[in-house]
Amino acid sequence: MYTLLNSIGNVMAKPWLQDVSLSAISAGFIAVLVGFASAMAIVFQAAQAAGASQAMLISWVWALGLGMGIGCLGFSLYYRRPIIIAWSTPGAALLATSLVNSSIEQAIGIFIFVALLILFTGLSGMFDTLTKRLPLPIASAMLAGILVQFGLGIFTALQTSPWLVAGMLGVFVVAKRFVPRYAILLVLISGLLLAWQQQSLVIEALQWSFARPVWVTPEFSLSALIGIGIPLFIVTMTSQNIPGVATLKSSGYGAQPISPILSGTGIINLIFAPFGGFTFNLAAITAAICTSSEAHPDADKRYIAGVSTGFFNILAGMGAATVVSLFAAFPQPLIAALAGLALLGTIGQSLHSATEKPQYRDAAMITFLVTASGFSVAGIASAFWGLLLGVLSHLVLRQYRTTVA
Repeated sequence: MYTLLNSIGNVMAKPWLQDVSLSAISAGFIAVLVGFASAMAIVFQAAQAAGASQAMLISWVWALGLGMGIGCLGFSLYYRRPIIIAWSTPGAALLATSLVNSSIEQAIGIFIFVALLILFTGLSGMFDTLTKRLPLPIASAMLAGILVQFGLGIFTALQTSPWLVAGMLGVFVVAKRFVPRYAILLVLISGLLLAWQQQSLVIEALQWSFARPVWVTPEFSLSALIGIGIPLFIVTMTSQNIPGVATLKSSGYGAQPISPILSGTGIINLIFAPFGGFTFNLAAITAAICTSSEAHPDADKRYIAGVSTGFFNILAGMGAATVVSLFAAFPQPLIAALAGLALLGTIGQSLHSATEKPQYRDAAMITFLVTASGFSVAGIASAFWGLLLGVLSHLVLRQYRTTVA
């Protein structure tokens, strides 16, 4: 947390304003748009499973928005890298199915318990040691497996809304040819104009109001902490933080220390848990938008995309009630096409990194296919199993090559 506060306190002394670019700002906006629009419904389900009222639901969005925003701003400015903090979408899905027999007070107790586990993991340095041993081709294959569904989503959306998605795809191809730096921004603008022309933007659904946080005093149930808290921690670490590290590695930020970020997210989690902030972790999908060359050709200036993401997350949190209605106004095909096109470059780069070195290729393809399949056991997502099988395959194949040689 000292790292986070120190970065915010000294930010004005550093010449970061000269690195601001329209492409980085738009990347941050798109990351927030995709993040909220793609997973907000799951957060609603989790809150409702815990028995949250409408006021508490808005408080959850407030806590998540501010927590993510502070994390993105602080870490991105301090490290000068696009560090994107997000809520755990698989964690929200787990909560939606597990909190049905728990009270809202017990849910808050679970959030605090998980925050302490994440803080301990960060302070101990265990996670840093583990991720440093993770081969880049296998990490890239896992990331490609996660993101490939978003790429396929472009053409699924093309079937349901052909003119809207075809128009966005056409703008993307032309913009990549002539103004590649602003391609995604132009895709967003064209998508909104086309949706407006087709009258698929539900503008009348918008409600303008600020959020009011609601404090809930935690209650600690041993059975809930073991039965829900520990699975939530495992899902967050395996399905969110590990892919988040893979995103940073694949984008050229492999030297980034992870343990201080985990410690920071644990502390942010502790602060916002009583208001509904269930988990905070490294992002993977939205981070891929901000770490790509579309955010900025210069990797050293992409941290502005992280700053932008933090700013828009804070705005979203403060206007949580408005956000709930805003994201309902956008047609789903627009969101699907925008996400897929924004991630296209990252998918290609990840596949290239995964298959570039022949000695890793077979293991990397196993990782890619298992991850992309959606294979799940014991509630743990396919990203973890893809990574595990890929690493085991690489170890066996490496031993075989050594024996043969």
